[in-house]
Amino acid sequence: MDPNEKNLEDLILKLKEMIQSSGYNNEDIVFLCIGSDRSVGDSLGPLVGTMLNEHLVPYGVYGTLEKPVHAFNLKDTLKEINKKFKRPLIICVDASLGDQTQVGRVLFNEGPLFPGSALKKVLPVVGDYHIVGIVNYLDPMPSTQFLNDTRLYTVMNLAKTIVKIITQAVGENCETF
Repeated sequence: MDPNEKNLEDLILKLKEMIQSSGYNNEDIVFLCIGSDRSVGDSLGPLVGTMLNEHLVPYGVYGTLEKPVHAFNLKDTLKEINKKFKRPLIICVDASLGDQTQVGRVLFNEGPLFPGSALKKVLPVVGDYHIVGIVNYLDPMPSTQFLNDTRLYTVMNLAKTIVKIITQAVGENCETF
């Protein structure tokens, strides 16, 4: 088995075990897909949210290409989620910048996400877990330039990989195409 396939299987198992052991019902689990459709490098979250809805995942999904969740509406979206759900399990999905060897990797971690940190934005810390796709690498150039210079091919592959991880972790509870 190639290392990428092994990593994918590990991420699927890790997410599946986390969801099963969380004690949460499907209706209390939320995927908060953060990003903007106006920047290729930042569009990972909205792409994943759109694809999750297309696969009919049995969870709440916030942040799609139609209704992205980004720096300007994140606080309002969190208020909306907290009104609708008593105490949801929030799994955030976002694009991230890393080093050159990490581009194309997916990371799944326990703990909150610090959205916008690569761009020095001060946004609310969100989520119980987070999934990030490394869309590009940091360099001395301004970080915003690297989000704009990110290849759509990389972002699409990461979005497909993240959706595959989530849908396979969910198993028979969602439709895969």
